[in-house]
Amino acid sequence: MAARLLVVDDEPDLELLIKQKFRRQIREGKYEFLFAGNGQEALAVLEKEDEIGVVLTDINMPIMDGLTLIKEIAERFPRKKCVIISAYGDMPNIRTALNRGAFDFVTKPIDFNDLETTLEKTLSYALESRKAHEDHNQLVALRQELDVARRIQKSFLPDSNQILKDLSRAAVVGKMVTAKEVGGDLYDFFYVDEDHLGLVLGDVSGKGVPAAMLMAVTKILLKSVALGEKGPDGCLRRVNPVLRQETVDNMFVTLFFGILDLRSGLLSYCNAGHDPGLIVRRNGTVEIMENAAGIPLAFVPNFPYQTQTLQLETGDAIFLYTDGISESQNDREEEFGLAGMRATLENLSEGELGEKVEALHQAAVRFAQGHPQADDMTLLAVQYLGD
Repeated sequence: MAARLLVVDDEPDLELLIKQKFRRQIREGKYEFLFAGNGQEALAVLEKEDEIGVVLTDINMPIMDGLTLIKEIAERFPRKKCVIISAYGDMPNIRTALNRGAFDFVTKPIDFNDLETTLEKTLSYALESRKAHEDHNQLVALRQELDVARRIQKSFLPDSNQILKDLSRAAVVGKMVTAKEVGGDLYDFFYVDEDHLGLVLGDVSGKGVPAAMLMAVTKILLKSVALGEKGPDGCLRRVNPVLRQETVDNMFVTLFFGILDLRSGLLSYCNAGHDPGLIVRRNGTVEIMENAAGIPLAFVPNFPYQTQTLQLETGDAIFLYTDGISESQNDREEEFGLAGMRATLENLSEGELGEKVEALHQAAVRFAQGHPQADDMTLLAVQYLGD
């Protein structure tokens, strides 16, 4: 595509000279010249021809001179570059033109070799300016889309005040801080029936939009299946082959899914390749949950997941987390790990469940000593309050 240039001069001889001197470039499709007799005509052309990258203008013209035109272009068409034509030694006008936004200048009588070099350089900067502007617009559009995606993802997160109809039997708190605008962690809790509460926490491989999309699919699919299945193992056995079929680029999901009987405190759960949760007994003792060997979802289509059980007494709580918490690293590349989480929870004998979740997150952040967050950080805690 030919580079488009606008030549502004009230002398018709210049148009003839331009067409003659650049006839080869015009014929080869390198340049396309448009012409205007004064600044006012030039502005009218620029309004219609957005592809013009460079304006070559004389100073002395009727109706609107070149200096006024340059000022107008700088205000109305800031990405276009101007080259001024001035008499040799007319430094005051040249300085004024440059101060008003001209990119470069050539002097009369015009040396067309110098003019071509100047136009090449100016066109290059004009193209870079246009590309930078387009890249900026694309970045703004992308950020707007990511912001929408972030709000959508946030809307997927449950609200305990809306979901828990009877706050006397259980308390549930979740927290997710994504490493990017959107993340691949997920947590959820919902009533399977009026006496059973479903608990979900997972981590999708990868980050960003692809992980967030798989997170959303996993969450919706798991909840829809859970409402029709009696146990966690049956639920994961149905969800797993569907995710295996739908995922791309070898993505997978590590996931904990449990069902808490609100009448007895019995927690039935399956672990699909996820880190073991922590149990905080009502006396402050911290234990590690036992997990049967289970592989992440979407690895093997027919893996035989097994349900385990854990008896919670009144006041007992479990804390589930993703590896953004456990693998938080300090300057020495040491991980916060199970030891850091256990120590933090052991020192939190008092306080509400939400305060403990926040304290555990902050402890992992402090351990990182200001290092940028490398992974999504998600926590889900449930405390059995008795029937």
